[in-house]
Amino acid sequence: MRKIGIFIVNIFLVATVAQAQIDTTKQVKADTTTKTFTGPVRTIDKIAGIVGSSIILQSDIELQYAQYLVSGQQPNADFKAVLLQNQLTQKLLAQQAVIDSVQVKDEDVDADVERRMRSFIQRAGGQEKLEQFLGRSVIQYKDEIRPDIKESMIAQRMRQKITEKVNTSPQDVKRFFDLMPKDSLPTFNKEVEVGEIVFDPKMSKEEKQFYKDKAEELRQRVKKGEDFGALARLYSQDPGSAPDGGDLGFNDRNGYVKEYSAVAFKLKAGELSPVFESDFGFHFLQVIERRGEQVHTRHLLIVPATTPASLDRAKVSADSLYTVMKANKLIDFSSAASLFSDNKETKYNGGMMLNADNVQTRSTYIPTDKLDPQVALVIDTMKVGSISKPTLFTDAQTGKKSYKILYLKSVTDAHKANLEQDFAKLKEMAMDDKLNRTVSQWFEKRRKETFIKIDPEYQAYPILQKWIAPVTTAQVKP
Repeated sequence: MRKIGIFIVNIFLVATVAQAQIDTTKQVKADTTTKTFTGPVRTIDKIAGIVGSSIILQSDIELQYAQYLVSGQQPNADFKAVLLQNQLTQKLLAQQAVIDSVQVKDEDVDADVERRMRSFIQRAGGQEKLEQFLGRSVIQYKDEIRPDIKESMIAQRMRQKITEKVNTSPQDVKRFFDLMPKDSLPTFNKEVEVGEIVFDPKMSKEEKQFYKDKAEELRQRVKKGEDFGALARLYSQDPGSAPDGGDLGFNDRNGYVKEYSAVAFKLKAGELSPVFESDFGFHFLQVIERRGEQVHTRHLLIVPATTPASLDRAKVSADSLYTVMKANKLIDFSSAASLFSDNKETKYNGGMMLNADNVQTRSTYIPTDKLDPQVALVIDTMKVGSISKPTLFTDAQTGKKSYKILYLKSVTDAHKANLEQDFAKLKEMAMDDKLNRTVSQWFEKRRKETFIKIDPEYQAYPILQKWIAPVTTAQVKP
């Protein structure tokens, strides 16, 4: 039960390119006017690169390339040059992390390995197919990729340490904007600010009982000896974990919704929980293993189907509030949202929806092309400052129905960037620019001070040219 949503499975790409590096996807191939590169010739093993005291083997590149393919990408042998650059970057950061005592917890590494494996297994269509593709067992594969994942996590922490004191002032933003060529200013699409008050259908205890009994019936079958995983694959309504027999891997308390955590962390390995309820429905779970502050569980979820009667009750509540708000203009929308909305993510934000592509900045300005089509249809005829009549919405991912009152707070037409309207966006752009320059300067300095060697078969790739330099007296070969 991931807090970010049980129905979402995160797909991880193994190799993360440092943000400060030049756009690698445009530089992978060498100059096609001279020669086309399809990647180095595959050998049993060799040294692909050396960074200080660290060696990068060709087998490391091949292993990551296999993970790249498992994650759903199309074959592209030239991408191995990107993977090598990632490894060079990672090794350089990790070596500095040792000096600066930057570390990660083993349980965090284990959790990341488990998340990746669940993603790979789902992508491959099951554990057996994944093992067939990899030519080894999942257990063996996890042992092989764990050191690299740990090192990549340490490298990311080191990068954060390098940039932890970077900030931008209003003067920095103005300077950044003033330096932009006026004929190359970015154009921002039409944006809107939209609020919502959500009325979810609430089922009575009697309406829910059928689904609770169904979950209990399945729980009893497990207690009598039936295979938990087989039943979860057949009956669990969590599409994110059902194909894996309900397995959610390792996670700490913050990785689950509170009701799930409260049950999971009370049990010992092998114990089966009673049926309990969360916002997602009725569950029961089994603890597979406990490891420090993390627990490995699997669960089976039964989701109550919305009844017509519960939907009617939600509409009555929405209609009543709408009537009161139209009659009394003094009622503030944000206050009404905090009191009556059932959406926990927006009710404490004055009911305002957040730009899903810009969650970190908590921006309420949403490009119209990114709006839920159902929302776009309703606000299309609304005036700024008005509210809509209660409208029935259906969640595109879950199929869940609810009534919503929408509020159109503002509309900003498409325009060229300017400080008055776009300060927040320009500040983010200025910050990114400053972060990238800080990291680039750090890498430039470390590359000059560190012995680096790249196998000749990779040296023609433009993406790796900045890593190839004559050895200076400051460089010490390991």
